[in-house]
Amino acid sequence: MIPEQSHAVVRSTELTRFRLAPNPGPMSLQGTRSYLISAPGAAGTVVVDPGPLDEPHLQDLARSGAVELILITHRHADHTAAAPRFAELTGAPVRAADPAHCHGGSPLSDGEVIHAAGVEIRVLATPGHTSDSVCFHLPDDGPRGSVLTGDTILGAGTTVLDYPDGTLGHYFASLDRLEALGSATVLPAHGPMLPALDSIVRAYRDHRQERLTQVRAALADLGGDAGVVDVADLVYAAVDPAVRPAAELSVAAQLQFLRSGPA
Repeated sequence: MIPEQSHAVVRSTELTRFRLAPNPGPMSLQGTRSYLISAPGAAGTVVVDPGPLDEPHLQDLARSGAVELILITHRHADHTAAAPRFAELTGAPVRAADPAHCHGGSPLSDGEVIHAAGVEIRVLATPGHTSDSVCFHLPDDGPRGSVLTGDTILGAGTTVLDYPDGTLGHYFASLDRLEALGSATVLPAHGPMLPALDSIVRAYRDHRQERLTQVRAALADLGGDAGVVDVADLVYAAVDPAVRPAAELSVAAQLQFLRSGPA
């Protein structure tokens, strides 16, 4: 059992370790996982999502191996706020899909294959949670490989679509891409690692379809031009008030999908 409340660097798979950032909360769960990727015996390390700006967290990451590259899964501050400082601390370039979050490195491109720290890392564009979301596929990490999913797939609960930047149409397409990777181990940025990516993706897709059915039913009751707040009152009536804003974002994305089609 991996100690989720521990902030030590711990082993997650053959090629990965992680350190939990000290930022627990309703949206970040136990905290943001900063992953370290390296092959056994490799001199260097790749860090994915250095996390919030917390100096002890960054110092511990820096002491865990000679950092040669920093990768970002998406733009949210709990993943990126520390990136400029961590680049300064380690001298390593930061690469992200969004050029605004690159520091000394070029933007990531879909389908790109990175070789660093003795590991092959495949970049997969997976918009939906945000427009710039990417996942990192490690095909040689154990018998089935692993995928660092950022916030596209979580270790518990379901992903918020940061509408209008993230859309449900894009998210469904991203789930299809991830399912094609088969039963790889899921390494999320929040919550525990999960087995069998393909089965997790199918559960996520089923959940989204169930929510769409509920939204359609709410529109039938309220009228087709009902607004986000009224629909959320019906569909997410039991949601914790702390995550109500996220629920409303999801409703907005669902309404856009139903009214305009995938976009």
